[in-house]
Amino acid sequence: AFLPPRLPPAISSTTSDAACLISLAPAATTPPGLLRVLNRSLPSVDVHCTWRSSIAMVYHSSFSDDDGITKACGCPLLPLKTHIKGPAPASDSDKADIVDEAITFFRANVFFKNFHVKSLADKLLIYLTSYINIALKRLESCRTLAVGTKAIINLGLENVPVPGEPGFPFPGLFTLPESEEEAELLRNYLKQIREETSGRLLNCAYRANGTPNKWWLAFAKRKFMNLVIL
Repeated sequence: AFLPPRLPPAISSTTSDAACLISLAPAATTPPGLLRVLNRSLPSVDVHCTWRSSIAMVYHSSFSDDDGITKACGCPLLPLKTHIKGPAPASDSDKADIVDEAITFFRANVFFKNFHVKSLADKLLIYLTSYINIALKRLESCRTLAVGTKAIINLGLENVPVPGEPGFPFPGLFTLPESEEEAELLRNYLKQIREETSGRLLNCAYRANGTPNKWWLAFAKRKFMNLVIL
């Protein structure tokens, strides 16, 4: 009887994760070792087996330790490297902050439809990934840095909803505010972190000569977690 080769630990070999096609012609993508086994056991038939990973390898935030961090609606108000006024504590200028993580991981994480939350910082990372997606959509048709900067400024002037208000992108991501003070604290933090993210994103979306960077703006067409961006 034919036994499929042992799979690596990160790969699932369950029926739902394995697709087996039987054909009379050798499959071009069949692994050579598997083909040799098949030729010995089933000389007239080739079995083409493919497996997909059962684990979504999203990038998680490194800021999992939130002891001593102020929280609003379950969102950690993590330190930022910024000159923009707001409630965020100051971060060391020589260390990465959550905005750095969101921008660095964006082009990988945007492909995923699900995100397993491991920490409160992951929730903020999800929010920022969605915001970067929105910002890139606004920049998609802006052919110069000057026009893109204007579009980002206009985005920053828009109302920033908090959980429980219309327009908040992820119902259930954060808890509902228990008071008006908590709602405003979160709103001001999200506004501050959005503006800081926008400024850094412009440096990625446009080259030094002010022309669009297609390796970034192409991701405006992606839909993070199937969110429709208008």
